[in-house]
Amino acid sequence: MLRSAQPKVAFAKAAAILLERRPIASGIHPTAIVAPLARVAVSAGIGPYAVIGEDVHVGEGTQIGAHCVIGAGCWIGENCRLHPHVTLYAGVRVGSGAEIHAGAVIGADGFGYAFDGERYWKFPQAGIVEIGEDVEIGANTTVDRGSLDDTRIGEGVKLDNLVHVGHNVQIGEHTVVAAQTGISGSCTLGHHVVCGGQVGMGEHCTLEDHVIAGGQAGILNGKTVRSGETVWGTPARPLEKFKEQYGWFARLPALAERVKKLEAERRE
Repeated sequence: MLRSAQPKVAFAKAAAILLERRPIASGIHPTAIVAPLARVAVSAGIGPYAVIGEDVHVGEGTQIGAHCVIGAGCWIGENCRLHPHVTLYAGVRVGSGAEIHAGAVIGADGFGYAFDGERYWKFPQAGIVEIGEDVEIGANTTVDRGSLDDTRIGEGVKLDNLVHVGHNVQIGEHTVVAAQTGISGSCTLGHHVVCGGQVGMGEHCTLEDHVIAGGQAGILNGKTVRSGETVWGTPARPLEKFKEQYGWFARLPALAERVKKLEAERRE
């Protein structure tokens, strides 16, 4: 018998040792296209029909799956795993031990435009995306490059499938974000933040360290959620306030009947 104060954590650590992970790629496949100036480590794997651009660095033990596209000037550390159909736009930096799942797009232009009264003009999207070590990014997730600054994802961050991270967003270490969450441009998330599914954040929001945002929480533009706070609902508000208000909301049909009855009695 193995005893542990954190049995799920202990099980995960044991599984990491005992369960062999299937390789994504081994060696450089004959159909892969590797630019002459790319630097690919001897122990790295490049899968079928993958494209590796000029001045790309691929570290030791990294595996890049079939049909991935790695843009010019990207830097990928050691022992990373990029599953099939991942796209890195030019200049993206990926720290060692990162895993990026199928269909993710990293480094596309952010949604930035200036309106002159008649039409929209594209605002420069000249920054890059920096991804820290041991980050995991889910399938079909998108992370936009910065506009004038960079988009940064800290060490140990875990993004679920179908998450969108806008331009200039800063995400602190060991934060987790569940599926279908949308993070607008220039938001800041501290370390060890937890976001449930379908959370929506307006631009320039700040979630300080250890914040918990419950599923479908809507955080308005420019709002700051203080460290350690748990919020829920739209607009997002402290959990105790949300539960109190939601309880009254559930009673509205009965309260409406009581009001109608009182109004009828008063007319009589």
